[in-house]
Amino acid sequence: MEEILSHFMQGQSLPILFLIIALFICTLSKGADFLVDEAVALSLRWGVPTVLIGATIVSLGTTLPEAAVSVLAAVAGKPSLALGNAVGSIICDTGLILGIAAIMSPLPLNRAIVNRQGWIQLGAGFLLVIACLPWSNLGETFSKGGRLPQTMGLLFLFLLGAYLFLSIRWVKTGDSGEDSMILHVKKEEGGGFLILLKLMFAIAMVVLSSQVLIPAVEETAHRLNIPNSIIAATLVAFGTSLPELVTAVTAVRKGQGGLAVGNIIGADILNVLFVAGAAAAVTGDGLLATPHFFRFLFPAMISVLVIFRIGIFLSKDKLGRPFGFLLLFIYLLVTIISLTIGSA
Repeated sequence: MEEILSHFMQGQSLPILFLIIALFICTLSKGADFLVDEAVALSLRWGVPTVLIGATIVSLGTTLPEAAVSVLAAVAGKPSLALGNAVGSIICDTGLILGIAAIMSPLPLNRAIVNRQGWIQLGAGFLLVIACLPWSNLGETFSKGGRLPQTMGLLFLFLLGAYLFLSIRWVKTGDSGEDSMILHVKKEEGGGFLILLKLMFAIAMVVLSSQVLIPAVEETAHRLNIPNSIIAATLVAFGTSLPELVTAVTAVRKGQGGLAVGNIIGADILNVLFVAGAAAAVTGDGLLATPHFFRFLFPAMISVLVIFRIGIFLSKDKLGRPFGFLLLFIYLLVTIISLTIGSA
């Protein structure tokens, strides 16, 4: 699919490429509007906090681009790209997207759920680093790197199933607390199954629109002579995180900041268990973690996750704009350093 789209974009003129980008940005925006509305409707129907809907159903749908890119990269013999996409998406989700969302408007925190899911988020990040370490010879970590074995990929997929199962069980405990956020939303007619179908359709709109946008933007960048190093360093992780970005911005604009927080936390967890796990599981040799991961990418990922945890710890009922600016600054700093290292 990716090759077909890339070949199609190469045959288009620059004005047509601009038209395609504009069209699918509109489609992406409408899909995100629909996605947020249906997610809130589902939370009303089931009596589930929107942050929990965001951390499970919505994040599972919006991480599909990352999973598709990483699995295809692993199958194509590019394991470091597969792992890099997962790690880069976590940095982008937590630094760029959550930072922008918090700057737009302080994000409400359902502390019971955010703490519980947030510790899983941080734990998943550490688990990924630990799983990639070359345990047979730790002294070679920074010189030869490590690998995420296929067995760990299968374990991650098992943990993914356990995470989703536990999330459903936690729903049944009635651990709510943000009903006041969503009382103004009119309860849709029709059963929960119909709303769920609409939600799946909205997720498909967002994911498919982003998948078309990526090659269109990439081809346009090449036509405008934007350096390949910049495209490689920013486009893949940012492009596959586009659904989370649009969903988060739309959720904040609609006054559903809890959905944005839940979506990012869930997306980070799924980037480890679903994206990296599935990519490692489909290849016998697992995913290569080059020395660059241990020298820079893993520390950057852990740093942004720890800063988010500190933000939650120091915040009361809302994640304020100062932490939004801090998260965004960290993301920009990581991006600049990546570009510097890449061009060195």
